[in-house]
Amino acid sequence: MSYEVLARKWRPQVFQDVVGQEHISQTLVNAIKTGRLAHAYLFGGPRGVGKTSVARILAKAINCEQGEPGNPCNRCQSCLEITDGSSVDVQEIDGASNRGIDEIRELRENIRYMPSSSRYRIYIIDEVHMLTLPAFNALLKTLEEPPGHVKFIFATTESHKVPVTILSRCQRFDFKRISPVMIVGHLEKITRTEGITIAETALSLIAREAEGSMRDAESLLDQVISFTGPKVEDGQLIEILGVIDRDTIFEASRAIIKGSPKTCLEIVDRIYNYGYDIKEFYRALMDQFRNILVSLIAPQGHLLDMSEAELDEARQLAEGAGSDKIQFLLNFLIRQEEVLRFSSHPRLILETTMIRLCTLGDFLSFGDLLEKIDALEKRLTVPTTINAQSKIGNLSESGATWISDNPEKNNANGEEGTPSGQTWGDFLTFLSSKNKAVFNILKDWRLLKMTENSVEIGGCSQSFSSAYFDDPKRYKDLSDYCRDFFRRDIHMKIVHDNKKQQPTGPSPRKRNADLPPPVQDILDMFQGEISKGYPAEK
Repeated sequence: MSYEVLARKWRPQVFQDVVGQEHISQTLVNAIKTGRLAHAYLFGGPRGVGKTSVARILAKAINCEQGEPGNPCNRCQSCLEITDGSSVDVQEIDGASNRGIDEIRELRENIRYMPSSSRYRIYIIDEVHMLTLPAFNALLKTLEEPPGHVKFIFATTESHKVPVTILSRCQRFDFKRISPVMIVGHLEKITRTEGITIAETALSLIAREAEGSMRDAESLLDQVISFTGPKVEDGQLIEILGVIDRDTIFEASRAIIKGSPKTCLEIVDRIYNYGYDIKEFYRALMDQFRNILVSLIAPQGHLLDMSEAELDEARQLAEGAGSDKIQFLLNFLIRQEEVLRFSSHPRLILETTMIRLCTLGDFLSFGDLLEKIDALEKRLTVPTTINAQSKIGNLSESGATWISDNPEKNNANGEEGTPSGQTWGDFLTFLSSKNKAVFNILKDWRLLKMTENSVEIGGCSQSFSSAYFDDPKRYKDLSDYCRDFFRRDIHMKIVHDNKKQQPTGPSPRKRNADLPPPVQDILDMFQGEISKGYPAEK
């Protein structure tokens, strides 16, 4: 007797055997029990998750002669013929090889005939997205008004390629990837029944490589058993499948986080000599840093396919490096992936990338620099709260004086506000909540003189700021803000000042007239100085 592979031997025969698609199985069972069967179904989803198997089970369930509604007996003639693939009334069509309009015309001719022995004639078209557009168009009318004895079941891995006109005439079911836990549980059931000895860690590795496909997991298990026999060891599994050892991945991530280029080069040399795929290792390294980041953000662990020991080590690496550094490293890996993918020397790209990752930590350790950048960002984006003692609002510092319209009220020494206690700084604080653009202009100007009915201010030397209020509308807006704040009409007098303002602060720095203003501003912000310049051109 010929050998039957595990993927075929353990193919689901009833809805209860389908793993990970309970939302679809329950819906179809209820539809059969209540007699609410649609004339066309579309099953979409990744490969190996049970689309064609569910289509066969559905065909058996609606044609079964002895079983309960929604539960095929798998003993009657109809069920046995559908299981063997010899049923005349249930036809499976490969959409990739029967994709033309002629095949669809032949199908339209055949559906007119009644089923020979079953209740329905059922057409299962696999990879339906491969049909040509004329073939889809030829199917439209039949799909919209098929005979009562015909049911269509379409299966595809790329639902988005199916025309909307076809989708609108079908009941659509989206199959999802099967979780690694469910795959491991099903593989344990298979190995226990087949008498295979294998560790749970090995099954977890197979489930991880299957990427949510039960068929792929069963095929990988079959491949491993063919090599090892009934007793499988972890070392043999890694060698057979050609996957990267998890210890090597953790070793590489530790070397990158701790900044050890020598260890990284040794790891690359090892995987190259073992014959591992460089691009596969790079993908595994990206997944590793993703897992490390997730272990810090969601420490409960349900988002990670890792053992408890691996999860603990990932958390230790994440806590030691910090989320900012891990995210920076991961973003760097993502940006470099395209370079590696199209490179003719992937080993060289991998080595340089890992060495670069080891040295990135030096750039991330400039705490003072980051604090200064943060302060600069706040200064540019958040309006500064200005009080009466600020350099802008303090009349004594700016040299401005308060002059009353009544000569008897004048004070030669000057005061810091109007008689009502309102200062220029108070007005700027009010302005920052009304118009940030005007506030950002005036906060760098100087107050020269204030009276009960007028305010005299001096503009700065910057061309844009000094000419900002030459626009009549902007000048009127400023006057309106003054009237709203001081509660009386205020005449605004603007004096253009071509002299640069001297920097204020506890220790003003000497400005170099030979430097462009942006360069000098950066030196002032970081309290830096130019220690050596480029030699002058001869």
